[in-house]
Amino acid sequence: MKVIFKKSVVTSAVAPLMCAVSGKSVLSTIEGILIEARIPDTCVLTTYDLEKGVRTTIEAKVIEEGKFIINAQKFNQTLKVMDGDEITLTVDDKMSACISCGKSSHRMIALAGDDFPAIPELTSDRSFVINQAVLKKMIGQVTFAMAVNDQRAVLNGCFMKISDDSILTVACDGFKGAKCIRKTELQNKNTNGNEHLDYQFIVPVKTVNELNKLISDDEEALTQIYVTRKHIVFLIGELTFFSRLIDGNYIDYERIIIKNHKTIVGLSKQSFISALERAALVTEERIAGSVRSHVRLEINEGMLKISATSASGSTYDEIGVEHEGPDIVIAFNNRFLIDSVRACDSDKIKISLSSALTSINIEPYEDEEGREEVFMILPVRMKE
Repeated sequence: MKVIFKKSVVTSAVAPLMCAVSGKSVLSTIEGILIEARIPDTCVLTTYDLEKGVRTTIEAKVIEEGKFIINAQKFNQTLKVMDGDEITLTVDDKMSACISCGKSSHRMIALAGDDFPAIPELTSDRSFVINQAVLKKMIGQVTFAMAVNDQRAVLNGCFMKISDDSILTVACDGFKGAKCIRKTELQNKNTNGNEHLDYQFIVPVKTVNELNKLISDDEEALTQIYVTRKHIVFLIGELTFFSRLIDGNYIDYERIIIKNHKTIVGLSKQSFISALERAALVTEERIAGSVRSHVRLEINEGMLKISATSASGSTYDEIGVEHEGPDIVIAFNNRFLIDSVRACDSDKIKISLSSALTSINIEPYEDEEGREEVFMILPVRMKE
């Protein structure tokens, strides 16, 4: 195989591929990039770590066709340090790969392309198109609430429900939760004769994090999504990003969200975040042998009092609020609370509470047509 790339093109193409490269694996094939050179001028690059994968096609001058696997980290690092506008990749019969640019060259071992793991089916008769900015916003608001290594596998990801005119995203890790619904136009691309969209699936946490990096917040950009029984595929420009789905039924999230709280508080989102970030100087102070402290909220006669105490010191703030219902004193993990408040897409927020031991809801203060957001967080037990 012999291929000549434009350095700028291949460097830009390889960067997003790195998210699907396995870092530590007994299989050297999934630590590499599958490079398929096809005459006259096409080169397909693929990475796949058995959970998620990325594929892209770029233009290149193909002198000799071939299909080989090159170590992704070494290939990426070599491209960055080469000087010149054109990169030549040659792989000989002895599986020796040579990357050259001008008078510089670098050699490494290649593997047979046929040894690369089988790629799942990247098309389906179940498909729809969504605005990238909407998708990015929706998953961005719930990312903080996804579990990472929970024994309940379904919590280690983002639950999504797609219908004809709306998208729902939900995440919950047992301590905090997020539910967002947005009315939006979805283009039905089904070819199975089904006139309506009705999909439910759970996307793994690592996939969601990488997807958030790959899609843009351009209001005009679209992405087509294919849904199969075990996988999901995103077509993002020239990039194809695919992942396995988490198998199982998601928790009954509606049941764990308290609907009728006794105390309702309205306040400025930015003022609240600023006070919590000042409290974080105390609650997140790292001192040997000490446990991180919580932030204490006291709601009393139209005033929200925010305080925290740890071995390193203490902090206190007051914010004027709109207050209905009984006074209450409650405490939280400060980082969880900051993340929940920040995710709420509103300048003014509503906090609904009942007691010091029950979860609270954080929502936009005023309902907006076509949008629903609820962020739930459990309190911590205060020390006497």
